Amino acid sequence: MQVPTQHARVSGSQRKSTKIPAVKHTLPARHAAHFARRTVTEAPVPYALAPVYNAVQFHCTAVSHSVRCRVSHNDGLETPHTGEVPFRKILCANRGEIAIRVFRAGTELGLRTVAVYSPADRLQSHRYNADESYEVGNTDMQPVACYLDIESIIRIAKEAEVDAIHPGYGFLSENSTFARRCQEEGIAFIGPRPETIEAMGDKTAARRAAIECGVAIVPGTNQALQSAQEALAFAEEVGYPVILKAAMGGGGRGMRVVRNDFEMVDLFNRASNEAKAAFGDGSMFVEKYVEEPRHIEVQILADAYGNVVHLYERDCSVQRRHQKVVEIAPAPGLADEIKEALYADAVKLARHVKYRNAGTVEFMVDKHGDRYFLEVNPRVQVEHTVTEEVTGIDIVQSQIKIAGGASLAQLGLGSQEEVPSPKGFAIQCRVTSEDPEQNFQPDAGRLEAYRPPGGPGIRLDSAVTAGNFISRYYDSLLSKVIASAPTFNKTVQRMARALQEFQIRGIKTNIPFMENVLRHPVFLAGHATTGFIEQYSKELFVFEGHSNIRANKLLLYLADMVVNGPDHPGAVGSPPSKHTPGTPHIPAELSGVPLRGWREVYTSQGAEAWAKAVRQHKGVLLTDTTMRDAHQSLLATRMRTHDMLKAAPATAAILGSAGSLEMWGGATFDVALRFLHECPWRRLEQLREQVPNIPFQMLLRGANAVGYTSYPDNVVDAFTKQARISGVDIFRVFDSLNYIDNLKFGIDSVTAAGGIAEGTICYSGDLTDPTRTKYTLDYYMDLAEQLVDHGIHSLGIKDMAGLLKPRAATQLVGALRARFPDLVIHVHTHDSAGTGVATQIAAAEAGADIIDCAIDSMSGLTSQPNMGAIVNALAGTELDTGVNPRHLLVLSNYWWAIAVLTACDARRQQSGFMRCLHRPACRQCCAWWQCLSCYLAWQMRHAL
Repeated sequence: MQVPTQHARVSGSQRKSTKIPAVKHTLPARHAAHFARRTVTEAPVPYALAPVYNAVQFHCTAVSHSVRCRVSHNDGLETPHTGEVPFRKILCANRGEIAIRVFRAGTELGLRTVAVYSPADRLQSHRYNADESYEVGNTDMQPVACYLDIESIIRIAKEAEVDAIHPGYGFLSENSTFARRCQEEGIAFIGPRPETIEAMGDKTAARRAAIECGVAIVPGTNQALQSAQEALAFAEEVGYPVILKAAMGGGGRGMRVVRNDFEMVDLFNRASNEAKAAFGDGSMFVEKYVEEPRHIEVQILADAYGNVVHLYERDCSVQRRHQKVVEIAPAPGLADEIKEALYADAVKLARHVKYRNAGTVEFMVDKHGDRYFLEVNPRVQVEHTVTEEVTGIDIVQSQIKIAGGASLAQLGLGSQEEVPSPKGFAIQCRVTSEDPEQNFQPDAGRLEAYRPPGGPGIRLDSAVTAGNFISRYYDSLLSKVIASAPTFNKTVQRMARALQEFQIRGIKTNIPFMENVLRHPVFLAGHATTGFIEQYSKELFVFEGHSNIRANKLLLYLADMVVNGPDHPGAVGSPPSKHTPGTPHIPAELSGVPLRGWREVYTSQGAEAWAKAVRQHKGVLLTDTTMRDAHQSLLATRMRTHDMLKAAPATAAILGSAGSLEMWGGATFDVALRFLHECPWRRLEQLREQVPNIPFQMLLRGANAVGYTSYPDNVVDAFTKQARISGVDIFRVFDSLNYIDNLKFGIDSVTAAGGIAEGTICYSGDLTDPTRTKYTLDYYMDLAEQLVDHGIHSLGIKDMAGLLKPRAATQLVGALRARFPDLVIHVHTHDSAGTGVATQIAAAEAGADIIDCAIDSMSGLTSQPNMGAIVNALAGTELDTGVNPRHLLVLSNYWWAIAVLTACDARRQQSGFMRCLHRPACRQCCAWWQCLSCYLAWQMRHAL
């Protein structure tokens, strides 16, 4: 989904004219029934709403990982088809930045784009940059293997009616079997012919082809080797050092330099295993190792009609373990006669093997200027970007056009003279998630911050953003930074500035190392060879000025200690709880009893009948806030869905007579989605299944929904409707400033969705103090009048700060009851001042129908008043809650254990201990505090 970067705030007076265009998402027919009730509209939305809106639309993404969804980011601004290719839809059989690069090229040509993603990549950016995305492989497969599953990719392409497949680089890009399967299924393969891939992708076959057309090669084997013994025999013939290379693939994978017989067996086996894991083939070949040459490669383009041109050279000499780190176009300081010889060799070899599409011919140039053919990469290269910058030729689009039958002449490249000469220089740095201070060990974790560079002459090819999780499953590449300028020195300066601008938090990167490379005099002179990093390691591995990385790790460590408790040698303070709370049991007298409750009245008779039945009820009803406001107030909203589901069956039985359970609001929604990485919609649905009898209640901030800014009307309406479908019954519509237009909009949205609309007054001030004249009884009565006139089903009094005193509650509720005798009145308060229980009892006695409270162990202070205290105080009176106080102990004990687990410390007693009403209390309470001070509270709980 495309999200605009700017969004004007919408005022109440403007909001009614604000509608965003809607585009229906579609699902494959085989999944239509499964998602029938989850089909919603999509539209561009402000960034602030993205978490809410994404969850409304595709909460299935975070839950049904195994389902292959078809999604679209079409916002009504499709690029028209240019007519340059016969295709309508292309698929990229790859991931990350290269997939996005292919999608961008396809979109500019007016093509529909299709992504595939492994289960591990279900939340990665590349799938959302395509018009459609499909899961490939399954959770039983290794993440890399998913992208090597040829038949699954072919099947997806056929089902999605794809015309062409671009393999990107790596994975299946040099797999002739894949290219041949595409050909067999009538799908264009955007790359060379299968026969060419076999001839060029297999490095031993490429060497034979080079010999045939007179291109110089380094002495080496002419066929793939399967054992270390064969490699030993070759080394004995030509002498050490030699280099082992994967017969299939590239990118430095499967490469090892061997300097004696003792290293050969071990290094051969390691290289072979690495090649097999990366390319599916462990075959190796061996050649004489030329020490410290320059690594120069020539970019070629060839059509299907025998025409070949080159796009000049790139210098890829700065390498670590044969993995390119910095690439430059054109090669600085390389003699023109050497360049011309390299161009001629590359074009000659391409014509000899009847090459088609884009490719790279790689050479070594030693210190004497002698050149040796290395290999052909029959695919687009990671570093193709620098060639694009200096020539202005879009290589990926050229690939697509050639695959569609275009000739080089139709691309404007009919002869070498028509190829634009390089303008200036371009440098690419590969930013990776590797720690140069730990031997480039790959780092993993969540990107806490990601602020990329920009400005003149900077290009960024990336597929990550803040919040993404960087795993160890795939290549460590985070981003490719490309700088271009008229001169080499100016390009280096521009790249250095870009790397300084890069701000990445959460994981280690190689940026400090690359900054050292850019400032090294040998690199600045254009004399770097493949041994540059090894030769100057002392200077390159001295890092300064990057303490912010360590500071970020320290902050994460401290946060972990606060949340989870100290758990390492020498730590002080309470250790993290090792106890896993069990499922609370349903009391014997309630076991097997059918679940009945107030939700049955609402679902069978409607909201009006529910309101009438509540008014006719003699006792006072309770709203339990434990699953929302209580843990939000006490535990920073960290309670998990898993914890709630354990208590759900017992809650349904014990609190069957309750008026409602509050379980949704802005913070709970946001924390579940952003920090617990749970789907808040799925939480709601699962709890609804376990608690079918008690109404669920949520907070709705009118046009703010569960966010903190105004959203367009149809987004809020869709959100409210989906919340109602997923299980919410009562919507407490409020505005912290009592802004009546916002309240009315929320009430209308709830009514349209078929929910119970509880218009809410936010209480402030003090009605018992005659000197405070702003928030008077008349103010609240006038506000209530407007809400009642607008058609609410229930009136809420929301005391968010615990300011409502018992006498003020009597005064306010009494006046409302006298004015609106048939209106349901619902009172919410916090126990911050310690008067919450008295306030709620006073409200009930004055005529309130429903009062909010929390399970004993989750009550008190900033949470709601103690449920056990209220239940026991009203037991046997006309206001009896209908809840058995002894049964509440089951839930109280469970939530106390969850509080200990979540808060990482034995939670201090913050409210009354209801068990004291049923057992001799004095000694028990004293013993309780003594146990707490000695960290024996859990043993005390079991003893009780």
